[in-house]
Amino acid sequence: MKTTKMLTRDPADQTWYVVDAEGKVLGRMATRIADVLRGKHKPTFTPNADMGDFVIVVNADKVKLTGNKMTGKVYYSHSGYMGGLKSTTPEKVLGSAHPERIVEWAVRGMLPKTRLGDRLFTKLKVYAGPEHPHKAQQPKVLAVNE
Repeated sequence: MKTTKMLTRDPADQTWYVVDAEGKVLGRMATRIADVLRGKHKPTFTPNADMGDFVIVVNADKVKLTGNKMTGKVYYSHSGYMGGLKSTTPEKVLGSAHPERIVEWAVRGMLPKTRLGDRLFTKLKVYAGPEHPHKAQQPKVLAVNE
């Protein structure tokens, strides 16, 4: 009888990747990052296990949005109170103190909405500028189509 072998996570098998977001289209970049975080690029992919790698995104404040998404796309959040609906646009987010949130929101929306998704999201490190504090991990450059 043939059985499927299920693999367990091996921390030594995790690689660190770095992505330069300058001039990259947000959605295409976020899709590639989400696949790497889940481990779908590996032949050992297991849907219910954390098989992914770490991803560092630099220059998140220089990401590109196509069409009129800079002003037309709206992010909503609700405080839970009556009348507590807040909205913002990518233009406001990129001009704020935390422009890296736009990349975080895009990638988080492409991950599972479960505890596994929460665990995978902690492997994403996003920085607005060109510098990051993870040089000791010797990250490899991740190719992202434009």
